[in-house]
Amino acid sequence: MEKRNYQKELDGLTAGLTARPRLLLQACCGPCSSSVLEYVTGYFDVTLLFYDPNIRPEAEYEKRLATLKQLLSSMPLEHPPALIEPGWRGEDFLAAARGLEAEPEGGARCAVCFRLRLEETAKRAAADGYDYFGTTLTVSPHKNAPLINAIGEELGQKYGVAWLPSDFKKRDGYLRSIRLSQQYGLYRQDYCGCGWPER
Repeated sequence: MEKRNYQKELDGLTAGLTARPRLLLQACCGPCSSSVLEYVTGYFDVTLLFYDPNIRPEAEYEKRLATLKQLLSSMPLEHPPALIEPGWRGEDFLAAARGLEAEPEGGARCAVCFRLRLEETAKRAAADGYDYFGTTLTVSPHKNAPLINAIGEELGQKYGVAWLPSDFKKRDGYLRSIRLSQQYGLYRQDYCGCGWPER
């Protein structure tokens, strides 16, 4: 199978835009959202969806949500995004990941988690008339960008809304997110979310 350059695909997409499409962007945390927002708000009218039922415990979820809000209030964007926060729904993740508790980080549980979060985003994007949906997850070097993009494309076809291809870690996107986190004094967590079996 041919290796795809998702950043190049995104560049081609944005180069062809003649208006500002509406993008529903699943946000995993403030630090990862920082450099992604610098990029996408230049081309899209963005709404962030903080749907992250994988984050445990609930206090950690609240801490990351507060950090995302801190970023949004601090970062001087010409087109600041709106934020949708449906509340902590940890039971969604527990139901989806049942039986996968012993899987290692990066294993089968992660694919289930990506699908859970992206499917909620795709459903909302389709229901609310967004032009695209996407995620900040691909900014992390610890996340499988081809897998995330494959799931996103599949769900886009299922729900009839365009998937935004991305590999936001490219062109020093991840490094930029670290620098922006330092600039704005953002809390940077040391685990993705579920943290099994430790948490």
